Formats: sequence, structure tokens, C-alpha cells
Amino acid sequence: MVHSSADSYPERFHVRLTLLVPELIWPEPNDQSTLGKPALPGLEWLAGHAAFENRPRQSFEAALAAQFDLEDAPFAPLRLLGEGHGPKPDEAHWLCADPVHLRFHHERIILADAGAFDLETEEAEAIVASLNSEFGDIGRFHVATARRWYLRLDSAVAHQAEPISKMAGRRIDGELKDTNGPLTRWLNEVQMYLHGHPVNEHRQAAGKPAVNSLWLWGGGSLPAVEKPACAALWSDNPLAAGLAMAGGIAAQPCPANLADFLDKAAESRGNHLVVLDTLLSPALYEDGPGWRTAAQKLEADWFAPLSGGPGRRLAELSIVAPTVYGQLSWTLGGKERWKFWRKSRPLAALALDLAEGNPA
Repeated sequence: MVHSSADSYPERFHVRLTLLVPELIWPEPNDQSTLGKPALPGLEWLAGHAAFENRPRQSFEAALAAQFDLEDAPFAPLRLLGEGHGPKPDEAHWLCADPVHLRFHHERIILADAGAFDLETEEAEAIVASLNSEFGDIGRFHVATARRWYLRLDSAVAHQAEPISKMAGRRIDGELKDTNGPLTRWLNEVQMYLHGHPVNEHRQAAGKPAVNSLWLWGGGSLPAVEKPACAALWSDNPLAAGLAMAGGIAAQPCPANLADFLDKAAESRGNHLVVLDTLLSPALYEDGPGWRTAAQKLEADWFAPLSGGPGRRLAELSIVAPTVYGQLSWTLGGKERWKFWRKSRPLAALALDLAEGNPA
């Protein structure tokens, strides 16, 4: 039976909900114009009442894989599996080979992934066709979208690099863990080749950033993934979808809001994982207004309802937030809701406390 509104859900609702929300707190604690402006009473109520834990920092991708009990996960074949089209990851060694623009800033090299600039699918396909022609002895490139590329290596090569979400918008000098590895040396040849590519010459003439390098990361073969504790995953992220598929659970599109989720999960029991990653991109590219807008939408769609009546229909709520302050998590059961002496915590104050190393 499908219910038309949150108020009509059965009293005994058996769903446990985990929200994975990367960059839930703006990474600049002293930027009060960003942290102090959005009205987020629902989130602040949840943060004030829930049991809190702060674990060591990890990337969004690692935090997502941890929900499936995976450490050092090969992100490339898992993300490719979740793309829903193109080649399927086989037993070969795959890498994410995402297009990036490297620029010098104050004598440092800054990486911008294709989320920071426009890149047409036709441009991506033209570059990849040239790479396959020029470097066919290494492996074969594939375009899933204009900003997500893959490399199927002919022979497995160990290559350690941070996930793209940890590097986008940041300096890369010193971040490569294997500077003398064969792929790193080969990448130097790729960069020289891309410098004179017709697509880049056309982009530079038009005043657009050139695709002057690739970020190779997430290498490995498709792993065996045990069925996770969650009954279903809800996300539009291809890595999340791939993890769900590999783990043998349902991968559903991200619900529009809490009411939409409760309608669709009303007949369900068990644990559900919802990935809300709309804060990630503005945080990576230092877009304060964009982060505020995304935070206010999450407040209206999820946090305010969770702090009110609809949230009481859940057996338990967990919020997991990979941030620069650490991996923050809040857990709210029925008992925590009635601890009226606990007060809401302003997000700006919480960010300052975390930055100073004080317990939240």
C-alpha cells in the first residue's frame, strides 16, 4: 500500500535510514558569510540531539565503500559497473582516467576536474579516440560521460593516487604517492601529447581551459562484494550504483525528498542508504553561494522533516558526513528525540569547535 503523505504512514515503521552527505559542513570554519547565513534549524536540531562521533577523515568514495565493508576498494570497475551503459568491467585492470586541467597558481599546480569547466561529449570522444590511436600499447580508453573516462590496461600496473573528490580544486604537487611508477612516467607523455591536440587548441583559442592531463585513480579489477547490511541504496551516483549492483542489492534513483522516500519504502523493513551528494561540488570549487543554496534545499527536503513528525516514523536515523573536519556521524533513535534538555547547535559554532579540535 502506498501512502499519500507523511502523516498517513503506519505508526510501526521499521526502516532504519542512513544518509551519506559529503561536505555537510562548509570546509572554511571562519567563513561566517557561508556558514552563518543559511537557515538550517532542522539540521541543527538533529546535530544537537543525536549521538555524535568524529572519526579520521576519509574521502567521499572511501566513506561510500565503507558502507559495504570495503577497504582500499577498486573504484574504477565499481564506478564503471554503475554507469549503466558502455563496456562492462571484466577481469582486466581498470582505472578511472578522468580529464583534468592543471594550472599554476602561486608556484603550485592546481587540479580542476571536468566538473569545474564545460567539456562537450564530442570533445571528450575526439580526445579519447586520439589517445587510443597514439597509446594503444598501454590499453584502451572509454568515455562514459564527458567528465568520467576509464582506461582498461593491457597489463595490471600498481598506481596509487587519491580519489578525484579529494583532489579537485586542490594542489597536486606532492600528492602522487608513486612519482616514479610506470604510469606516472607514461602520463608525462600523455600531457605532452594533449598539449598540441586540436581539441585543446580550439578550446584555448576560445578562452576555455584545455584538457591537459588525466587523473588516474581507483585501479583494480571488479571485486567480490558481500551483500551489505542495507536492504537498498538510493542514489544517482554511478559509484554508489555500482557498489549496490556488486553487492546484490537494489539500486534506486535518489528520492526527491523524505516524503518521497517514505512513500517508496513504506512496505520495507531493514536498513536503507540514501546518498545526498549535492554539497560536494560547491565545496570542492569553493562556491559558497552554491553550497548555501544546496544546503537550504537539503534542509527543506530532508532535515526539517526528519526533525519533525515524519522523522519519528523511522526506527533509527544515521547521518554520515565525510568532511575536512573528519568523518562526522550522528545517530538518532527514539530516545534521543525526547531529551528536551539538549539544545540545537548552530552550524557555524560546530564548525569552529571541530576546527579547534574540541568535541562536538
